[in-house]
Amino acid sequence: MLPGAIPWRATRYPGVHVHFYASDASSHRVVALIAMAPGCGYPAHRHTGAEDVLVLQGGYRDNLGQHRKGAFVHYESGSVHAPVATDEPGAEPCILLAVAHEGIERLAAAERP
Repeated sequence: MLPGAIPWRATRYPGVHVHFYASDASSHRVVALIAMAPGCGYPAHRHTGAEDVLVLQGGYRDNLGQHRKGAFVHYESGSVHAPVATDEPGAEPCILLAVAHEGIERLAAAERP
């Protein structure tokens, strides 16, 4: 269950919700909470600047490995990944605090990791 005091917005991706704290259209810098239901994820994307992620609840996996509650993960500019919330029995939704310093670009199928 997602924390009820946060005004979550559904995304076009099943089981993925977001709450934007700050967004700058000119720099594409974003500070957001991202929630992914167990087994759900965000499509492959490339970082056009560095991204910093703090796992607040649950966990996720990507091409760098497993990231659990309390983990801090840094993605360099140009890095590519497709995070998916862990889905072992009893898993809770993954909630991330993400700071994308210069935004992201979604990738075509041929470019995915």
